[in-house]
Amino acid sequence: MMRTGIAELPLHTGHVPLWLATRMKKLAGIVLKLLIEEYGTKGLLERLADPVWFQAFNNLIGMDWDSSGSTTVTTGIIKEALNELDLGVKVAGGKGKNSRKTPEEIKGIAEKFELDPGEYIKVSRLVAKVDNVALQAGYQLYHHTFFLDEEGNWAVVQQGMNVKEKLARRYHWFNSDLKDLENPHSGISGIRSDFALNTVDKDMREFQRTVVEIAQEGRRVMRDLETVKAMVKGYAVFYKPRDVDVKEIYERYESLGKLELNARALEFMRELEIKDYSTFLLIKGIGPSTLRALSLVAELIYDVKPSWRDPVTHPPDPFKFAYALGGKDRVPFRVEKETYDDLINFLGKLSESGNKYLLKAVKRISEKWKFPEKEKVPTF
Repeated sequence: MMRTGIAELPLHTGHVPLWLATRMKKLAGIVLKLLIEEYGTKGLLERLADPVWFQAFNNLIGMDWDSSGSTTVTTGIIKEALNELDLGVKVAGGKGKNSRKTPEEIKGIAEKFELDPGEYIKVSRLVAKVDNVALQAGYQLYHHTFFLDEEGNWAVVQQGMNVKEKLARRYHWFNSDLKDLENPHSGISGIRSDFALNTVDKDMREFQRTVVEIAQEGRRVMRDLETVKAMVKGYAVFYKPRDVDVKEIYERYESLGKLELNARALEFMRELEIKDYSTFLLIKGIGPSTLRALSLVAELIYDVKPSWRDPVTHPPDPFKFAYALGGKDRVPFRVEKETYDDLINFLGKLSESGNKYLLKAVKRISEKWKFPEKEKVPTF
């Protein structure tokens, strides 16, 4: 079940100093090792796919509590730590150009674990298409990280950017059923929009089926789109939907970007006779503008509507974990090198000894502690 609530992820610039990044990697490696020993590799992936746990881990290692960098830096640190350790979990992808290396890296990881690389490469492509095309709220993906364990469990953490609003949105996935694309995320962290074109919401099977069917009609769907545009301009047309503000609906779609059909992609669809929504999304050329156009036609011509519910999820952020070592930008206080090193040494010895009772005792104490709300301020 996805958690509910809202958290901001404003876009931040800057970088993590080398002295802090080095310590982050050491601490992350120890914590990840302890987690796998306690919960197994699947348990670790379940936690990475939880936006609350992920943010808490980010705060623990010293990253900002409210920054878009909490995704890119933290996943990068985890990738380096896990790929160096033999813990049964590896990571592919990353930010920008590194995200384009994901298929090649997944292939290497899957072969190491004796798994079918094609299956996981397809999963990676599809979840990226969902968050860039099937779910639209003004965010463009620029970060994609794929986690895979030796048992075949997978998780994805990816992030999109809304340049206009200067905000980021983080999408989490875990072992999702990709045959039926209905509420497939394990969580989404960000600011909830007034509306989002959500074609993977619950009860969207009829809409998905309709979009696939009309996409295969070639010239007819192109004529339908022109009919809708004529209606918006006030021209008399043969068909006009009842009790609908055509212009208002059109402007809602247009606020998300252009409405243009990719004729080559639609022609390719007809040749393949595609029936399911997942395969449809994976076709090259089926991008945000084409899906917007098809959705508009489905709504105004065929009276089959998409969901406009923004599926952002997130409970109150775990700011308290920033008190473990502080934050890179000095919120709630600056990171002390000596304290960081002491914690690394302590957890390292604890990991070697196998004594976990002390950690559980600390957990019982920390669970009752509440941070001063006045110290929860934005970082810059």
